[in-house]
Amino acid sequence: MSTRIRLALDRTPNTNHTGFYVALAKGAYAQADLDVELIAPDQDDYQTMPARRVSQGNAELAITPSESVISYQTNGVPLIAVAAVLARDISAIVTLKESGISRPRELDGKVYGSYGARYEDDMIRQLIQNDDGRGQFISHKMGWSGIWRALLTREIDAAWCWLTWEGVQADIQGVDLNQFLFDEYEIPYGYNPVLTAQSEWTEQNGDALRRFLEATAAGYRFAIKNPDEAVRLMMKTANHPTLTKRNFLEQSQQLVSGYYLDGEGHWGFMHRNVWVSFTNWMIRNHLLTDKNGELIQRMDVETLFTNKFLEGVPAMMR
Repeated sequence: MSTRIRLALDRTPNTNHTGFYVALAKGAYAQADLDVELIAPDQDDYQTMPARRVSQGNAELAITPSESVISYQTNGVPLIAVAAVLARDISAIVTLKESGISRPRELDGKVYGSYGARYEDDMIRQLIQNDDGRGQFISHKMGWSGIWRALLTREIDAAWCWLTWEGVQADIQGVDLNQFLFDEYEIPYGYNPVLTAQSEWTEQNGDALRRFLEATAAGYRFAIKNPDEAVRLMMKTANHPTLTKRNFLEQSQQLVSGYYLDGEGHWGFMHRNVWVSFTNWMIRNHLLTDKNGELIQRMDVETLFTNKFLEGVPAMMR
């Protein structure tokens, strides 16, 4: 009997997810004896965060930022990252050029459109302070689906966006953006997004997980070599209202394909130093507390991620 794997997406289907849809469309999961279902967050109107679905047993895998794994572990829930969906961060805090907000410190007193994630406001505060600002801004929590529109209509002054998605949208719409990258302001942001699972499930279903990651990696390799065909497959398979503008999707796909693999040509592989740098930064800035509110002084990154289920996945020759 095939193993059921429900994958909770972090956002509505987009080009970060192309490899999963390609693997689904080409029958790679079925050939690996897997019954895979992709769950978009708008299916329940964004009521359940992907990591929560996994922690509650309503999904086997979730796409999350690495800080979700850290957050759940500090609360005693053993989630673990099993693959990096993207090898490098492609997000940035963006403002409209016409707003005149050209540096993070100019966000003091301004309105930031927040997704409501646990460490999000702390990271924005630190970004501003690292640029010699006070770090005092107004956090306006709103649903992910409305944030981009709120930025364009000046309801908010800044938002955390994907450069390969909203960034491409802005290019096509002729909207000029300022981009603040975390690493340019001494924040060693971790992997975003990663594939997250319950530790116990990975141990009990290791073979199925290996097959899932092999099929997924092949989907991402196909997307790199055949970006336009990959877009067509995703549009057809996902059949989602966010995936209707082919020109936009092809531009986004061309850009994001450069972020799928690390320097050695591996999809999914996570480098320990990335986890160590980000976790240590969070500890240094007193962001990590346990479920009793006590500050966490040390965290073992070996419990946060593993590459062992990726061992059979071949590298892609450049």
